[in-house]
Amino acid sequence: MSHTAIEARFEAYGLWRANLGNATRELRTWLADQGLSQPQSEAHLDRMLNALHDDKLYLAFVAEFSRGKSELINAIFFGEQGQRILPSSAGRTTMCPTEILYDSDKPPSVKLLPIETRENGGTIAEFKGFPDEWKTIPLDLSAPATMAEALKHIAETQIVDAERARALGLAVTNDVAQAGATVGGDGKVEIPKWRYALINFPHPLLKDGLVILDTPGLNALGAEPELTLNTLPNAHAVLFVLAADTGVTQSEISVWREHIAGSHKGRLVVLNKVDGLWDELKNKQDVEREIARQVTETARYLGVAENRIYPVSAQKALTAKVRNDALLEDRSGIRVLEKALAEELLPSKGGLVAETVSAEFNEVQACIERVITQRLQGLREHWGELSTLNGKNMDVIEHMMEKVRRDKTEFDKSLQRFHATRTIFAEQSSALYTKISLRQLDAMIAETKKNMETSLTTGGLKTAMQEFFAYSGSHIEQLTQDAQQIKTLIDGMHRKFQEEHGLANIKPASFSVMRYTREIKRLQEKHEQFVKGLSLIMTEQKTVVRSFFESAVSKVRAIFVSINRDADDWLRDMMAPMESQVREHQAQLRRRLESIKRIHQASDTLEARMAELKQVLEEIDEQHRAAHASFSRIRTALTQAP
Repeated sequence: MSHTAIEARFEAYGLWRANLGNATRELRTWLADQGLSQPQSEAHLDRMLNALHDDKLYLAFVAEFSRGKSELINAIFFGEQGQRILPSSAGRTTMCPTEILYDSDKPPSVKLLPIETRENGGTIAEFKGFPDEWKTIPLDLSAPATMAEALKHIAETQIVDAERARALGLAVTNDVAQAGATVGGDGKVEIPKWRYALINFPHPLLKDGLVILDTPGLNALGAEPELTLNTLPNAHAVLFVLAADTGVTQSEISVWREHIAGSHKGRLVVLNKVDGLWDELKNKQDVEREIARQVTETARYLGVAENRIYPVSAQKALTAKVRNDALLEDRSGIRVLEKALAEELLPSKGGLVAETVSAEFNEVQACIERVITQRLQGLREHWGELSTLNGKNMDVIEHMMEKVRRDKTEFDKSLQRFHATRTIFAEQSSALYTKISLRQLDAMIAETKKNMETSLTTGGLKTAMQEFFAYSGSHIEQLTQDAQQIKTLIDGMHRKFQEEHGLANIKPASFSVMRYTREIKRLQEKHEQFVKGLSLIMTEQKTVVRSFFESAVSKVRAIFVSINRDADDWLRDMMAPMESQVREHQAQLRRRLESIKRIHQASDTLEARMAELKQVLEEIDEQHRAAHASFSRIRTALTQAP
């Protein structure tokens, strides 16, 4: 009975992806068998399959400690295990950010990244590429109790000096009312033993691409800027978990406003622990009114609609699922939340994937249509030429052969211009790549780090950050200008070939980096907020530098890597259609010349050659119909996206 709504949605989504993937692979095989496969269409088919295969849906749980967040994850996803999987008890439990996913290439396990890796300056994303840095504990799926014991390592802590905690970039305070690790009378503080945890678990939803992100209280959001600046904004859904027994605190309002609210769809608020309001001495209506009052107050504090807040008892929901108690499960409110989660998480993601795959498929279809159309056009023109020769003397045949030779000579001259244009294209492409050079960016990163570490004022820190963002923004802007020059060049070449040789006039797409410039601007605004009003002391300076490099700098570098990849694809797509048409036109001219030569030399009869051409035309017509049928199957599948 557990999470039927989510499972049903995920099952439909997984089936849709599988069916579309199979149809795409069948199309690829058919194109290869028919001799229709082109480098350009192969590249777009690869991107279609990658978009379907690598698709992940990220669901983040955010809460202060003791709000029942881990218990909520247990209730939604692990009730069928018969007991708690993630550690959950009063007080602080999950001390490090935890990512729960499934990788079929690796055995079930929990991998733990030591907190000491914060000293190295590397990001969590970078450390994922270094498996030796993690402690790995196998998970025995046949023994839930043993598995739960292994997962308790996530909650491990250690006692260190306050200065040691600060050196690791963790918030330390002497005031128990403030966020951060509190210094004891002996000058010691309790800190997490682990910086990050990766749980590889073969849950059906995780197999279908769901990734669960469990953040361990609001302190960790400050300690790991990756979470606040990258992970949360990019999650497809965020569950912000509050507790009915504590109400909404000021720190929770701040986190909601700064890191969660104002984002796209898929932001839900869970008011947990409502079972604390289940007073046996009150009637059901009074209890419901009290819960409704709490929902109203929470909505007012957060500035959201009441229907975006879901009252739940995670503890009762888990108990109900373990005991198969339908009435208790219904009363816990978990089913309503699961239904909302299924309706929020998948449709928006399914639409995005369908949009990506559809854009690539449009290019595949256009490419194959051009090839078939060009072949049909060439064959029909040749058929027309041969038809005019029927009953004509040898002089007419020689004249026709000379005309085809002239066409070929003219095309060869055009090819010289084509190769000259390619040389200019290569030069302009090289200039474009210098704007997004990773080597130059790394030099700027090193300079920024040096300037920030030696700065003596908050203003100096801010200036170094602004210069880094200015460098990133201006280089991307120059890249856009270079890309437009390249597009103008290729547009002109396409137009010339169309006018002179009747080739299709393809209009290449412009190169857009809008989403990247928006992301860089968002990062800049976040860090400017962070630095505002900062009083500079050495520990704070280290925190600022670390925060900036672990979040903004690493993210901007990742953006430049993505832009380089996008530029590769775009530049390849700019030339590939023209190259394909040129090859096809050359082949047609050779075939026409050879055909007329054979008739001229009486090595072939006109009737036999025309019969052969007619058969080829019929075969290509049949190819065209079969291609349309394959395209239609994929198009239909795309319209059925969840």
